[in-house]
This record gives sequence, structure tokens and C-alpha cells, in this order.
Amino acid sequence: MTESFVFEEQRRDLAKVAKKMFDRKMTNVAGGNISQKIVADQSLDYGHVHIEKDKEYLIITPTYMSEAWYGELSPAQILVVDLKTGEQIDGSGRLTREINMHREAYEANENIKVVYHSHTPASMFWATIGEDMPNVTEATSHDLDLGTIRCLPYKPACSKELADQVHDELVKLGDKAANNIFLLNSHGVLITTNDLHHATCILETVEWNAEIAYKQAVFKKLGLIDGYMSKGKLSDGLVSK
Repeated sequence: MTESFVFEEQRRDLAKVAKKMFDRKMTNVAGGNISQKIVADQSLDYGHVHIEKDKEYLIITPTYMSEAWYGELSPAQILVVDLKTGEQIDGSGRLTREINMHREAYEANENIKVVYHSHTPASMFWATIGEDMPNVTEATSHDLDLGTIRCLPYKPACSKELADQVHDELVKLGDKAANNIFLLNSHGVLITTNDLHHATCILETVEWNAEIAYKQAVFKKLGLIDGYMSKGKLSDGLVSK
């Protein structure tokens, strides 16, 4: 056995992503959290940690990953959680208060493998005004095929109401839930996808789109353009998947 702790490779990768995205200002010290679902391919014992074959686990960033650690986490600080029970079984640190939102997102669609919550600044503009974000760039509307970037109604952060809302809205999306981003009113963004690095692609390209859409909104108000512009023509900014 060459691993020094359970799910070492995946935890190293997640720690690296958390640091890179913090450095790229894709969240702030108020928080954000990232999780990834792993189905164990074999039964293993790592000291006090028992892993069962074919059972679903989460690896997830700890609470205060931004405020206390500025995103600079060791792999051992990436927590391991029993997805079914929500119990932390390994890792140095405490569970985020958003764990219920992560678990309910995974429950909504079995194809969701990553849940990424962040506080990106330009996207937060649209989230705080409670409006869907106009989807105007080719990368977000065509290449990533994100459709309308919806803002969900306000529910308090870390609440059961927010977790339930996320679950219900993802269920409505069906298979599209595994390639999606929601704005959480006054809170941030929530990405659900099937790959960690694809989630970072969605996060950053949507952030660029948010800033461009904001500037177009200003031009609209000033009467310099008649509507949102996307792919060479006028658009209402609402795109169907």
C-alpha cells in the first residue's frame, strides 16, 4: 500500500484546486466550499478509518477554509464524510455548515459528482439583486451549454430551507443538473457537475460572463445598445439548454 491516508490522490487534487481558485479571487474570506463524491472501489482499513467497497463518500473542504487558511489547505485537511449519514470519518478540521446543501445536491441526481459553492464577486452582483444573470458569452451559452443562469429565491445561508430548495430545483433539471450553476440570492453561486476541473471552468467563465453582462446592462440603461448582445445579435440573455 502506497497511500498514506484514505483517498489521498483526490484529496491532494481538491486541496490544490481550493488554493488556486482562492488565489484567482474566485471566492473571498467569507467562505465557499467544495466537495467531490467518491465511490470506494475496494474495502480498506486506514487505522481508525474503515472504507467499504461500493459505498459513497464525500471529500470536502473544511469550515473556515478561506478565513483561517486563505485556501492553503493540506490534503489531510480535506475531510472525508459518509455521504449517507453525513458523519465525518477522517480529516483535520470541522465540517462546513453547508454540508446539508451538498448532501441534498448529491441526493437530487446520481450523476452529480462535484458540488462547488463560491462567492465570486461579479456573480455576486447578480445574486444580490435577485435576478437571473444574462448569459451572453459564447463560452457560457454555447461551449458549456449552461442555459439560463438562474437566481434562486432567497433562503438563509446554511439553512435547511436552502438545502431543500437546491435539491428540489436540481430534481426539476433532470440530467441537466450535472452541468449547472445557480445563483444563490445574496449568497453566492452553486455549481453541480460531474468533474472537479470542469466545475472550475464553469466558475471562472461564468464570472467573466457576469462582468460582461453587467457592463452591457449599463449600456442598455444609457441607451447605447437596444438589448443584450450575444453571438452577433440582440438577445434577452435568457438561454435554453
